[in-house]
Order: sequence, then structure tokens, then C-alpha cells
Amino acid sequence: MQARVVDGFETVVGLEVHVQLLTARKLFSPAPVRVGLPPNLDLDAVDAGLPGALPVINREAVRCAIRLGLAVGSRIDPASTFARKHYFYPDSPKGYQTSQHERPVLVGGTVDVVVDDASGETMRVELVRAHLEEDAGKSLHGEHEDVTRLDFNRAGTALLEVVTTPSMSSGEEAMRFFRALRGIVMTLGICDGNLQEGSMRADANVSVRRPGAPLGTRVELKNINSPRFLMEAVEHEAARQRRLIQRGDVVVQETRLWDGEAKQSRSMRGKEDSPDYRYLPDPDLPPLVIGDDEIARERASLPELPLSRRRRYVGSLGLSQAQAGVIVDDVAVTAAFEAAGALAPGHERAVANWLLNDVAGVVADGGTVAAAALARLVVLVETGAVAGKDGKALLRGIVDAGVVDAAAVDALVDARGLRLQQGSDVEDALRAVIATVFASNPTQVAQVRAGKDKVKGFLVGQVLKTAGKGIDPKLAQRLVDEALAAGEA
Repeated sequence: MQARVVDGFETVVGLEVHVQLLTARKLFSPAPVRVGLPPNLDLDAVDAGLPGALPVINREAVRCAIRLGLAVGSRIDPASTFARKHYFYPDSPKGYQTSQHERPVLVGGTVDVVVDDASGETMRVELVRAHLEEDAGKSLHGEHEDVTRLDFNRAGTALLEVVTTPSMSSGEEAMRFFRALRGIVMTLGICDGNLQEGSMRADANVSVRRPGAPLGTRVELKNINSPRFLMEAVEHEAARQRRLIQRGDVVVQETRLWDGEAKQSRSMRGKEDSPDYRYLPDPDLPPLVIGDDEIARERASLPELPLSRRRRYVGSLGLSQAQAGVIVDDVAVTAAFEAAGALAPGHERAVANWLLNDVAGVVADGGTVAAAALARLVVLVETGAVAGKDGKALLRGIVDAGVVDAAAVDALVDARGLRLQQGSDVEDALRAVIATVFASNPTQVAQVRAGKDKVKGFLVGQVLKTAGKGIDPKLAQRLVDEALAAGEA
């Protein structure tokens, strides 16, 4: 897409997204990965950097990296290496972070990002690399008077850092990339995507420049775990840099923290470059060797990715771009749609409508709807066995009764007397009723034929009233329209 120009400046954005991998153990130690425990229970000698403790790579984390590489078209290095990235923060007990520097596990790759929900238009974001590294611990400030306490439960957790080229030009594009990557890693089953727990965190490198000029001085916005906050942070930082340049000041290369609630950033420290970290090859870790058989095994088990699903839903199933986008944006909704749609072939669009509207409301209220029950409800309504106006009440009955299969849905329909009469004999009987209603209401028939369509509802209502219970309003509407078109009196 063409870069957006604001006040004579282009914004240039590159992202570094830390993806916490779904592994039972940490990256280099046997310590478990758990959430919500009291501090410092999941800490191993390796994570604490105790003398003589030797790291051993977690092959499950390697498997996760391979899956992402295959999904985004990266080159998978057959012999990547680890380094020690030196810096001192209290929540990093070793005084360095074990990461990949010169030879990352993944090189290159692309992510296609939908930038227009209505049309499905995409832009391609190129990746520089993705590398394995361990997470740091967590500093707890101010929870106990003025003391900072340290929780090392998270220290050593496996991360995959995904680095993009500076190819995005707005906060919205950065947000959409973050959401697209989240959908990919959740679909692959390598990350739970839990933003509240920090399972994905983005660092945004933002600069501004005049169109066609070299890249400007970049500022890093650190540890943003919300797509909306990421968009707001990028836009805020770009505006801050524009103001600085316009008044003749200089943009300083630095790292800033974003306060999503206050919608403000503050300076954290001067931005480090590679020499500041004094990268050294890790003497305790040999090259990470990945064989062709390992890659082939993961390739064979890759699921369909969100963008491919979206295009299939639109092209083959007739969903709108908006419907398909909402469904693929959430792996739980995708699973529900796939399961219910498979049980209601030919009615997938109706399944999507029910899922995104009525079922979404039920779920928001704490209810659940089984795929088999939803599919049967959709089929009953779409085939005219149950009136559409009764379908919503039936859905609530399904939830309240805990119905989970098709047979139980049919039993509920019959118990409530909701099943409509169907068949050619019903149509013949309705045509006779319509003839009687038309003969009894010639004025209204004439008004409809004169163009007063609102009166048609009166005629349909009279047909349903005369025919009695169990008649599909849609069928009555269709037959009334046919009778009016045929000029029957």
C-alpha cells in the first residue's frame, strides 16, 4: 500500500513481536511453565544461572519454531546458534539472556495482512528473522511499600521473537499485523495468544521522514500487549516526532514505555545497539541442528491458516468478507463454525449469521451452544420446519436445557409444538386458503396490485390466521406473492 503522509511526513514502523511458546517446560531447563503461581516456585538452577548448571534445548520449542517458519515461508537454518546477550536488569538473574544472534533459526518470510475488512484487500509484511530466546523474570514494583520484589517464575520461558522489516506506515497497519500473527500462532497451536498474561508482546520501532528521504531516527516503544494499544502508541509516537522536527528539535534514539490507560509514553532509557549487548557465542550450547525429517513431520501436520480459511469461506461458502474476517479472527469461533458448518452443508452462511449474532449473545451471557445443536437449529429454520421467529426462542431453550445433539433439538421442537407443516399437500391447502382470503378482501388485493406493498402484510396475516397453527410464514408469503403475480382473485 502507498505510505500515508501526515503533515508532510511518512511514518515508518517495524515490529519485534515476542511470542511465548506453548511448551510444558522452559527453553533450557526442566522447570515447568505455569501461570498464576506464587513467586519463585518454577525456578531451576539453569534459570537462576547457578555455577555448573548446564542448559539443554527444549525440542518442543524447536518444533514450534519450525511450524511458524513453514507457515510464513521462512528459511529454516539447519544449524542455528545461540549467544549470550549481556545486560543487567534485576529480573535477569544470569546477567545475560540466552538468545540467537548471528544465525537465527528462521530467516525471512512474509505475512499477508488484511487491511480492508470490506474488500479483503491485503498487504504483505516481510520478516527479517525469527529467533529463539528465553524470557526474563518480572519486577513487582510498589506491591510491598517502596520495595521492588522479583518473581523468577517466568525466567527461562521459551520465546520466539519475530522481527519485521520497517514496512508498515501507520499504527493501524501495525495493529493488523499483530492480530494476523496472533491468529497464525494460535492456529498453529504454538502460542495461546493470551494478551492479558503477556503471551504476545510487541516492541515497535517508529520513525518519521519526508517522502523519499532516508529513514529517520527510530524510537522503540517497549512491551505492548494489546493490538489497540499498539496502534495508539505508534500514532502517538509518530505525532510526537513530527512536532519535534517541526519546531527544530532533534529526535533522540531511545526506548520509551507506553501507558495504554493514560495514552502517553515516557522515556525509559537510551536505545541500545548490538555492540552494547556484547554478544558472545554461548559455550554451553552447541549449534541447534534441525533435520529434513523433522521439518517434513511438521509440514505434514500444518493446519489451514486464517487467511486461507477466510478466502475459502468467501469464495466457496458464500460468506461476506466481514463475516469471514470475524470468524477467522478467533480460533474458538473458527472451530465452532467449522464443526457446525460440517453438519449443515449448504447452509454455512446461515450458520455464520447465527454464530456471529444470536450465539455470540448467548456466549457473552455465559451460555454455550453445542455445534450439533446449532447445526440442527439452522437446518430446521432454513428448510422451513421451524419459523424464523421461533428459532431465537428455540436457541434459548437449547441453552437452558443443555441440549447437545440433533435428536434432542427435534424433541424440544416437538415438545413446544414449533414444527411447521410441510409438503405439497400443505401448499395445495394454503392455495385454497389464499383464494378464500382474496375473495373476502378484494379492496386490499386491489391496493396491493396498485402498488401499496404494505397492505400485503395484512393479506399474509389473514392467510396464517385462517390456515391455523403450524404454517410457515415464509411459505405463506411466497404463495401469496405467486397468487398476486398470477392475477388470481
